[in-house]
Amino acid sequence: MDAMIGGLAFWAFGFALMFGGSSLAPGLERGTPLIGLSGFFLAGSAYQDQTAMLWFFQMVFAATAATIVSGAMAERTRTTAYLAYSFLISALIYPIYGHWVWGGGWLGNLSAHLPSLGEGIGARDFAGSRVVHAVGGFVALMGAAMVGPRLGRFNRDGTPNVIPGHSLTLVTLGTFILFFGWFGFNPGSTLAATDLRIAMIAVNTFLAGAAGAVVAIYFGFFRTGQLDLALACNGALAGLVGITAPCAYVAPWAAVLIGGIAALVMIGASAFVERVLRVDDVVGASAVHGFAGLWGLLAVGIFADGTYGGVRGLIVGEWAQLVAQLISILAVTAWSLGTGFLIFWLIRETIGLRVSPEEERIGLDLTEHGAEAYPSGRRLPVEAM
Repeated sequence: MDAMIGGLAFWAFGFALMFGGSSLAPGLERGTPLIGLSGFFLAGSAYQDQTAMLWFFQMVFAATAATIVSGAMAERTRTTAYLAYSFLISALIYPIYGHWVWGGGWLGNLSAHLPSLGEGIGARDFAGSRVVHAVGGFVALMGAAMVGPRLGRFNRDGTPNVIPGHSLTLVTLGTFILFFGWFGFNPGSTLAATDLRIAMIAVNTFLAGAAGAVVAIYFGFFRTGQLDLALACNGALAGLVGITAPCAYVAPWAAVLIGGIAALVMIGASAFVERVLRVDDVVGASAVHGFAGLWGLLAVGIFADGTYGGVRGLIVGEWAQLVAQLISILAVTAWSLGTGFLIFWLIRETIGLRVSPEEERIGLDLTEHGAEAYPSGRRLPVEAM
């Protein structure tokens, strides 16, 4: 339903708010530095094949930002609340911030507002470390904080308890599916398979994800003497998130560093969210997508070598790009946490955000959907055979 409701919301409102004024396709000519004003419902002059192609690709990004939130808030959130925030994220929160970066907005053109940065300088995010992942990750953090922890997650003194998932096999399968999907996200963001940089982007994407997994599993091994499968999975995803912004702008050696550091950022952020903030983020979404996404933004300003798009970072002696990335980090954090608080407060005060303790104990399969997801040992009655 994240994808279905989010897709309809992005068709009706989000796409226009995000890309209006970008002129990336027909019907997207009108917009301001803050918001797009053309392309609603893919109607009028936006009823063109090229515009539809751009919409379909970008719709998947929008739906992804919404899905990130569901993992953090799992097992105690009303399904109607999920559906409401999926609509709001895909229609408003993700597209407006995306416009600032990819739709001709102010963050993508910072030099027009801060001439001291130099001509052509703007915050860069090639495939979505901040636009998709940081937005989704920090909205997820706010949602998990506002819905509250699962029953039994924290003791009275604030120390956490581990609530294990039901299937590490499915966790690993999901990681592989996401890893494979990243080769659509990152190389696909060239928007043209004739752009030969697509090869370097694919290589950098793989190397960063691999480095993230290796660093995470060995970090766990040196700390506990055991190889933590779930930590390796989140390490791979953190590496992929970290490389998503700089994937087109850096060399392969930098991709390995970025992915490995992203895994360490994820591990530190997970501990911070759990032990300092005492927020119950079920799958570590805020650490994997939010904090690792911020690292990806910073990595552009450090490792971009000027070989693509004229984006140059500290390693080639340029400081302005790093300043632009830092401004973007502040903007995405404030926007995501602020709008996340607003939408979850509205949902909580209207349709309700959390199920009752009794419903949580029974399980949301039965109370929210009227069906058991895992009917262990269930057999058909003899008369039905």
